[in-house]
Amino acid sequence: QVQLVESGGGLVQAGGSLRLSCAASGRTFSNYAMGWFRQAPGKEREFVSAINWNGGTTYSYYADSVKGRFTISRDNAKSTVYLQMNSLKPEDTAVYYCAARVGRVLTSTESYDFWGQGTQVTVSS
Repeated sequence: QVQLVESGGGLVQAGGSLRLSCAASGRTFSNYAMGWFRQAPGKEREFVSAINWNGGTTYSYYADSVKGRFTISRDNAKSTVYLQMNSLKPEDTAVYYCAARVGRVLTSTESYDFWGQGTQVTVSS
């Protein structure tokens, strides 16, 4: 089992920045691919970004809608994954979820075994 706890959400004006954190506990963090997903009201949960670590190299992936604005990173020593969100837009408003799976990065929600409780991000225009 892996427990995930997100933090860092909040209210920000368009063009602003937020950094989300996801602290993991329970198993060897470096074995897990970590993903960020989001769900806006009335919409399905969607992939935002993901990262894995293999032999000292990290591999990052982004949805087209956030590419160039969001940056994912991980600190295996702290068992934490981050999502730096810059140039935020009102359409980024959603509950953001951290997720984990063993193995390589995948972008479908069904592929992830462990989920955090979510953190609200609201971007005002």
